[in-house]
Amino acid sequence: PLLPLLAALCHCGLADSPRPHRHDYCVLGAGPAGLQMGYFLERSGRDYIILERNQQPGSFFSIYPRHRRLISINKRFTGRQNREFNLRHDWNSLLSDRAGLLFTRVSAELYPPASSLQEYLAAFARELRLRVRYGTDIARVHRAARGGATFTLSDQEGQDYSCRVVLVATGLWVPQEVRFPGWEMVEGYESMPVDRNQFLGQAVLILGKGNSAFETAAHILPDTARVHLYSPSPVRLAWQTHYVGDLRAVNNELLDTYQLKSLDGLVEGALEQLAVVRDGQGRLYLTLAELLHHHGNSTAAKLGSSIPGHYHDNFSLRRPYDRILRCLGFKFNFSIFDRPPVAPVGRGKFPAVSGWYESVRSPGLFVIGAAAHSRDYRQSAGGFVHGFRYTGHSLPGALDTVGHSLRCWCPRYCRSLPAVLVPSILSVTLCPRECRSLSALVSVGHPLRCWCPRECRSPPAVLVPSPCGAGVLVSVGHPLRCWCPRECDPRLYYTIVLLSEQEMRLRPRGWPLPRPQAVHHMVEDFLTEWEGPVSHSQPLRRFLEHCLTSDLRTFYAAVPESCFRFTLTHRKPPLSCRQGYLKKQGLVGTEWLRRHAVEAGLMEDY
Repeated sequence: PLLPLLAALCHCGLADSPRPHRHDYCVLGAGPAGLQMGYFLERSGRDYIILERNQQPGSFFSIYPRHRRLISINKRFTGRQNREFNLRHDWNSLLSDRAGLLFTRVSAELYPPASSLQEYLAAFARELRLRVRYGTDIARVHRAARGGATFTLSDQEGQDYSCRVVLVATGLWVPQEVRFPGWEMVEGYESMPVDRNQFLGQAVLILGKGNSAFETAAHILPDTARVHLYSPSPVRLAWQTHYVGDLRAVNNELLDTYQLKSLDGLVEGALEQLAVVRDGQGRLYLTLAELLHHHGNSTAAKLGSSIPGHYHDNFSLRRPYDRILRCLGFKFNFSIFDRPPVAPVGRGKFPAVSGWYESVRSPGLFVIGAAAHSRDYRQSAGGFVHGFRYTGHSLPGALDTVGHSLRCWCPRYCRSLPAVLVPSILSVTLCPRECRSLSALVSVGHPLRCWCPRECRSPPAVLVPSPCGAGVLVSVGHPLRCWCPRECDPRLYYTIVLLSEQEMRLRPRGWPLPRPQAVHHMVEDFLTEWEGPVSHSQPLRRFLEHCLTSDLRTFYAAVPESCFRFTLTHRKPPLSCRQGYLKKQGLVGTEWLRRHAVEAGLMEDY
């Protein structure tokens, strides 16, 4: 009788602690990178499992991009029958042995909707019968203390998975945040409303200048009063930098309105130094954190002097906003790792990986897909589907070398640069001894370029003519940054005598107008409001007073048809102006002037 009881107790203990699922390879995430890796593992006959926390593949694209249009090109027709050539212009399809299993079959749009990518990924996993386990949210990844498995993965139900190799394909999905005083009043890209009616007539500030920021700006642009984009760095255009992750033309409508001097614009500044202050009417002001610390109070009612617009009438962000949105992109999720085996790099956005995408801290843990973009960030397309689908093609061969030493070699034409050859991987990592902190990623099949950035610490510079005729110093190897000197600002010229046509032809070279007696440069205003007394009105008045040798402070300039305007635009002002106005005795009273003064609140209506 004792033996059956013991057997029953053992059975209950096993039921309470389910046995771990054992696999050679565990892939975290059923997005494009995870499914692509699953296909290659399936084709090579490996023991693998893909663990996806949601009930469908590509769940990231069920939310993002928020306004539902992808920026990856879907070129259906190229005029060629070469499959590889066509894939070069198809940025969404994954690699497989089925010629018809392409993204072009689910969408005909050049920039397709995000739902089409979800549909394609579901078809890819279903038709290739990939081993995907849905509804499995891995909450913890740690190295096993004992046993044959290298890693132990635990899901939300307490079920464990023992894996010799872990391939993390979770992508970048944790929103990037910057903490500053008042950051809680900022709405995130992940939670902001997408209904344009909620932005009607509002002034909106967007933190960021990437595709998510410009995508949001383009969506709300027709319904807002003004949209400003704020970030530490200037906007980088993809067609200029040749990096597909920079701003794409499909999203840059705001650049048009900004360059044509409309109400929208771009501002540069450090996000960490900002502070957001809400006034009594619920409007949001931008100021500097150091001003808040100086006053020691966070309420707008007592911090009027801390708002830059209070003391500087040309401060770019002096007007209040109805909404401030955060669109700073995403970063890797480090929270599931015990004593993180993946060190953050790139301002904490990416995990640090070796040249063959293995964690620098934990052998056997590989990072693939968008999260492995630290290897070629801003240099290639390794963080996008049309890039990492090829790196995944050769990675299964490298996985066999886990725990084995790799062969080192040095090309004959690059003897000074020791290199590491990774078997079956499409790239060679060059680590120049002279530049140990830098590395270059060179594709196999292309000429091997040996270089050392150390020699370019003082890069050569070239002098290029700017559109304004002045020279601009530009560093070689950097995007061309062209600027206009003050001579390109709007100007007012004052000349006493107009030159003849012959004198105009003989004018000194470089003067588009006759040499004036005085020139007034109008200061640029970001908000297109030239009403500030310090920056605009007073300098203009002093220039006119200098030209006319007259005190203009007593001129009445509020009335549209005023004597001030007549004096500037007519050789002989009207009699009503000459009778008293020009003698500084005021205007001749009329019913129209009285009514205008009453409506303007300058006098009471008796």
